[in-house]
Amino acid sequence: MSNNQFENQKSQMKVGSSLFDLFELIINYRKFLFLFIFIVTTGVTVYALLSPKWYKSTASVLPAERNDLLSSLSGLSNLAKGFAGGGGLAALTGANTESDKYIAILKSGTMTNDVIKKFDLIKEYEREGDYYDKVVSDWEDNLELEVQDEGNLTISVYSKHPQKAADMANYLVTKLNEINTGLSVTNAKANREFVEKRYLQNIGDINNLENAMKSFQERYGVIAIPEQLEATVKSMSEIYAELYKKEIELNVFKQTYGKEHPMTLTAEIEMSEVKKKIDMLNKGTDASQKDVKLLIPFKQAPELGNEYLKIYRNLEIQYKILEFVQPLYEQAKVEEARNTPSVLVLDYAGPAERKSKPKVLLYLLLSFVISFSFAMTFVMIWEAVKNLRRIDQDRFDNLVKSIKKDFFIKS
Repeated sequence: MSNNQFENQKSQMKVGSSLFDLFELIINYRKFLFLFIFIVTTGVTVYALLSPKWYKSTASVLPAERNDLLSSLSGLSNLAKGFAGGGGLAALTGANTESDKYIAILKSGTMTNDVIKKFDLIKEYEREGDYYDKVVSDWEDNLELEVQDEGNLTISVYSKHPQKAADMANYLVTKLNEINTGLSVTNAKANREFVEKRYLQNIGDINNLENAMKSFQERYGVIAIPEQLEATVKSMSEIYAELYKKEIELNVFKQTYGKEHPMTLTAEIEMSEVKKKIDMLNKGTDASQKDVKLLIPFKQAPELGNEYLKIYRNLEIQYKILEFVQPLYEQAKVEEARNTPSVLVLDYAGPAERKSKPKVLLYLLLSFVISFSFAMTFVMIWEAVKNLRRIDQDRFDNLVKSIKKDFFIKS
């Protein structure tokens, strides 16, 4: 026989011997084991049968669809959705689901205190004269909130009275709707105040810019800068062409007739008048520009054009902002005034026909397993102590002395 076969046979003999020893131990202490397990299991089962019965009622709710202010901002909404996967902006977009908010409301101290007071749970939980924290802990143990795969939130409440359990579950739904609606209205009011502030600022900016544009037009007689600049350039080019023409005529007359000839003198006068006209147009002192300046003073054209374009540009920007803010402001006012239910009730809670706890069968099985394990552990320790006393009395005596010393027992 090889060494491996011998070791395997030896191991199997040890396993078989261990199982036989365990079985023998159970047979030897069968009366103790039976009595101990029977007493514990029977006692726990009787306790479960005689203890107060608790009934469970369940209500089911769904979040109502609401168009919040963010949904109207297509750009911001898409941006927020892009960050939703990271969870950082989930609260802003609603990506963390309304159910999470509902659970937070249902577990809040305000809701807990309200339910405990309304349904006198201190008396039901038999906590008169006890710490209030224990009442809260009992309530949390008797409240179950679970988000189902379909997206609805189930609210389950345990009570000693079936109708009371149903009433509490339905009351939670009612209060949830009230609190959540109040929070929505508060949020809508804050949004409305913010948008209103921006809207009024926008209106004020438009009024200021329109007044600035009016003052600019009245001061300079400017109606439309691009058109007037075009007319100015065209008029000035014609006058300069006339000036060049007069200069040529004057030179020709000088060479042909001399400086003192009447035609030469006349040409000089005409050219002088053209220069005066150009000078007055450049300075804006021409009689034709006193009432309405159809032609912009040429020297002032760049400055006036720049100032006009600044006012015109800012005014156009404010008009664009108004196109965006005004519908937002109107929607914010509607959201604030709206007081529709924010929680849709799928199922109202009804009184249960059968108790939900304690579960007698579960108590029986657990008490049997625990009592059997405890009894076997005790028997094995007792048998080991007996064997130690029989095999090694000195070691046993030292062990007893150590135990007595630890527990301050004097022999």
